[in-house]
Formats: sequence, structure tokens, C-alpha cells
Amino acid sequence: MLQVFVYGTLKPGESNYPRYCQGKVIQAQPASILACLYNLPLGYPAITPGNQRVEGFLLNFNDDAHLQSLDELEGYSPNQPGDNFSYCRQWVRVDNLQGDFLCQAWAYFMNPQQVKLLGGTLEASGCWSQGSS
Repeated sequence: MLQVFVYGTLKPGESNYPRYCQGKVIQAQPASILACLYNLPLGYPAITPGNQRVEGFLLNFNDDAHLQSLDELEGYSPNQPGDNFSYCRQWVRVDNLQGDFLCQAWAYFMNPQQVKLLGGTLEASGCWSQGSS
């Protein structure tokens, strides 16, 4: 089973969920990780390493093949260095919203220098939605 933590446009109800996740996700559970969440002027968020509680969803897919389409959306390639608009996929600890350990899962991070170049602003609430950008 493939598990991915999402915090932006891939969350249920957000713009990229129907195309990339709907009908493919077998479970979507509210969850959180420790990172820093930023609003980007481009209309989507980014996270960087940090100690802020970031809320999102743990998505469970029944097929690892879905990771390739998520990588393409996020501009991630394991064989190429990232650019200013792409993300790096990392293995992270995922907790429920009460802070209890759920699992390890993939999440997409952006380099802090890239966030700064793109004019990202810290989202102090730790929770992003299309309307907050």
C-alpha cells in the first residue's frame, strides 16, 4: 500500500484531488506532520523542514503506481536535481491530529531557498486551503 501525506491541492476538496486521487484513494484520514507551511503566490503551498504542526491528510492508495503521477505533478524526479518550482519527496513521520503516531509516509518538501525566491509567506495556522493563498 502507498501512503502519502498531502497538505495542499491534493487534499480532498481541493483542486488537484479529483484528477490525481479521486477513485484511487482507498482511505483519506486527517493527519499532521512537523514542518513549516508556506503560502506561495502561485496559488499552492509548500512545506520545508521545521517544527510547526502542519495539518493535512494521509492518503492510502492500493497501488504504488500512483506515486509516478504524483511525482509528475510535483515536478519531482528521483534522477534529477530539483528546480525552483519543484518538490523533493521525503519519508516522514505522520501523526493523527492528536499527535499520536500513525505511520511513515511520503510527503513533498520544497527547499527553503526556493520558497523564499517564490515569495512564500509562513502559514501560521499550519493548515492551507485554496482560499487562504
